[in-house]
Amino acid sequence: MKVRGTRECQSCGTRWSYYETGSVACPNCGSMESVGVDDKRKLHTASSATLDLSAVRSAVDDVPVRDLAERAVEATRGFTRSYGFVDGGRLRPLDDTFLAAMELRTVADALGRSMDVDDDEELYLLSLLRGADDGERPDPEAVPKSHRDSRGLAYANAVEAYRSDVRAYLDEHPDPDAAEVLGRLDNHVRRVRAIQGDVPVEESESLVRAAREIGSYVADGDETALATAASRLDGLD
Repeated sequence: MKVRGTRECQSCGTRWSYYETGSVACPNCGSMESVGVDDKRKLHTASSATLDLSAVRSAVDDVPVRDLAERAVEATRGFTRSYGFVDGGRLRPLDDTFLAAMELRTVADALGRSMDVDDDEELYLLSLLRGADDGERPDPEAVPKSHRDSRGLAYANAVEAYRSDVRAYLDEHPDPDAAEVLGRLDNHVRRVRAIQGDVPVEESESLVRAAREIGSYVADGDETALATAASRLDGLD
């Protein structure tokens, strides 16, 4: 959506950045009566939400793994649903915290519904819980075979969320070259989502890298990054 970034409280006169708080409520007096005062609205999809898994981690030794998985799903759901990549008209990168949160949510959902969770699967859940809110992603080599599709689906969904925001940004800043490569990325993402993420972990990582390279071109004009993204997608065709 397009919003005016600076808001002014009609009760106490305080001004603040909507881009930072994500709220029309006055941070000084709490009044909901505020107005945007900038001359121009800017595209803004980003959220002020943060990911905090400390409460889930504190329960690791106290609850069964399925209960732990359910808590992880709840802890990540709001963060991943509200996340956005355009901050006051500026395109941000596809970051590791969002990727790790998407994977944790997907892995935890799968384990919460599983009839039998083996040690490797439980350890992988714990590795995601340990560092997802700090943007730590397990290396591709660490992904258990049984979680390959979970990572694939999580990353495909994350790349789709990013692609959607890049597309919205390009609607305001047209670039045919970026749009062409972005469309090719979309085709690969659709395919991976259609088969529920059942692709090699290297392919999942390639989709992430291609999305980041497209973002680098769109945000910073890095033509080498766009060419690299196109070449990377050629390798997946």
